[in-house]
Amino acid sequence: MAKKITAQIKLHVPAGSANPAPPVGPALGQHGVNIMQFCKQFNDQTKGRDGLILPVVISVYEDRTFSFIIKSPPSSVLLKRAANLAKASGIAGKEIIGKVTKKQVEEIAKQKMQDLNTSDFEQAFKIISGTARSMGIVVEG
Repeated sequence: MAKKITAQIKLHVPAGSANPAPPVGPALGQHGVNIMQFCKQFNDQTKGRDGLILPVVISVYEDRTFSFIIKSPPSSVLLKRAANLAKASGIAGKEIIGKVTKKQVEEIAKQKMQDLNTSDFEQAFKIISGTARSMGIVVEG
């Protein structure tokens, strides 16, 4: 018989560096989950992706065990990395702060495809380029 899920926790955790400090510790501790066990498993699965902030969905079961799914990094993080930016524009549409190529946007769209709400690559490309536009980044090409 399947275990009954008592909670689903959604967090954004830096890859390879989960620790019991906030936000991980308090979120898991209130549900009685072994925090160190989660941190160790998460860090093992995200080695080599340093510098990225990864969304993770943790399912907590009745017996206080857990399972988790690691999603792809947010589009904004990938776009900032591709354009070599520290932060996005404060006044998008008026201030252009960076440029990315069409090829870079296609790579990001391929990486994000499983987490987007479309199965059409053209639509995924439009979603990512729209995110870039709202951040003040121009797509060239």
